[in-house]
Amino acid sequence: MKGRLAAALLLMVAAPLAAQQSVRGPIVSWSYTVEAGDTFASIAKRWGVDMAVLGAANGIPSPYVIRIGQVLRRPETKGGRETPVAKPAPRPAPSPRPAPTPRASLAPRESDAPRMQWPTEGAIVSRFGDLRGGIPSNGIDLAALYGTKVRAAAAGTVIYAGNEPQRFGQLILIDHGSGFVTAYAYLGSMTVKEGQVVTARERIALVGKSGEVKSPTVHFELRRNNIPRNPELYLPPRL
Repeated sequence: MKGRLAAALLLMVAAPLAAQQSVRGPIVSWSYTVEAGDTFASIAKRWGVDMAVLGAANGIPSPYVIRIGQVLRRPETKGGRETPVAKPAPRPAPSPRPAPTPRASLAPRESDAPRMQWPTEGAIVSRFGDLRGGIPSNGIDLAALYGTKVRAAAAGTVIYAGNEPQRFGQLILIDHGSGFVTAYAYLGSMTVKEGQVVTARERIALVGKSGEVKSPTVHFELRRNNIPRNPELYLPPRL
């Protein structure tokens, strides 16, 4: 179970493998914004601090789930136990952060993308890029009624169906090929299993309430090679 959950968290929050393997220098600033390719472990190493200490300083418990755009602060040193890899002297004043580059997910819809359908009925209550707790959302949220069917947005294979206790609750990930994966979170009961091949519009779950939400909601994400895409660019228009 732990291995499956780790794989799900990797798909939800990590960057492409090629980016993760790139070598980056030490972080000398006192705050850092998570970028594509970062992992919690790599950030802690570049700061020269323990993962547990960095997690405690930022209110992030194990398994240390982070998201692109999240701002972390380096723990204050105590008795020299934690020291940065490269300690500036004197401590520089924070420099203005340049304007962020456009997110790759805002690029036009790829011609080889699968034909997507809406995963469930309901109004959009949160859009791609909307801030939630100061962090841009990687998907959209749909408010729906209890028991409403949640359907596969396109044909594919279920690669995860289980519980993610930190935020997303009941979570399903479907691989559609060519690097495209959809995620369905905050679910009620799930009606598919890992390894199951599903067709487009096939029921995979029922709307409920799990994870961090307070009312029945479906969180829907689309990623390619683990880079978030704006789902509304791939979904048909609603009348």
